[in-house]
Amino acid sequence: MRILISNDDGVTAPGIAALHAALADYAECVVIAPDQDKSGASSSLTLDRPLHPQTLANGFISLNGTPTDCVHLGLNGLLPQTPDMVVSGINLGANLGDDVLYSGTVAAALEGRFLGGTSLAFSLLSRQPDNLPTAAHIARRLVEAQSRLSLPPRTVLNVNIPNLPLEHIRGIQLTRLGHRARAAAPTKVVNPRGKEGYWIAVAGDAEDGGPGTDFHAVMQGYVSITPLQLDRTFSDAFEQLDGWLEGLL
Repeated sequence: MRILISNDDGVTAPGIAALHAALADYAECVVIAPDQDKSGASSSLTLDRPLHPQTLANGFISLNGTPTDCVHLGLNGLLPQTPDMVVSGINLGANLGDDVLYSGTVAAALEGRFLGGTSLAFSLLSRQPDNLPTAAHIARRLVEAQSRLSLPPRTVLNVNIPNLPLEHIRGIQLTRLGHRARAAAPTKVVNPRGKEGYWIAVAGDAEDGGPGTDFHAVMQGYVSITPLQLDRTFSDAFEQLDGWLEGLL
């Protein structure tokens, strides 16, 4: 078993070190991750400059690109052997509901779709690493168990882990994505030369966060696992659109 590990917090982030340590005696693991924090990069590729991988002293590969760049190179010639699966994280911070549209953590796992199997994205609901051992333990158990899965090709499991010691985790729940309300207004700043700029504000609170959602599960102390698919075609709209398009041309 060969596992490619990536993230969006950067190659020196504590979460990726914890994930590698949790899996290193289970499989042949290689880490390719951005050389800096690329949170919010989504599935962007770097097309305006070359990418330069550098191997660090610990064997991790640092790349001057996005999480998707890292996995893309890892699957398409950078490595001597093609990985069997892609695992992303452990992200410090939630990736719940609409977050998956922006998340580089989830995007790295999505890029693993070309392997045909199931990729996993792991996030801990904290900006602090105190409970990373909890997340690392859960990641190991899920990766070990994935061989028993028989999901459709190109499925990603988005895993969010409460910021709790392992003994306080109540279990695991299968969930759907909830939805957030609109984010707060960007924060306006002015630099010493009078030039205006804006900081993107924090994500909105859960607007659809009831039972069955990922928001609800983690707030109740459960690990949330949401299966994601790449196909975003809105098939239920076809009938309505057929009538709308009729006779337009």
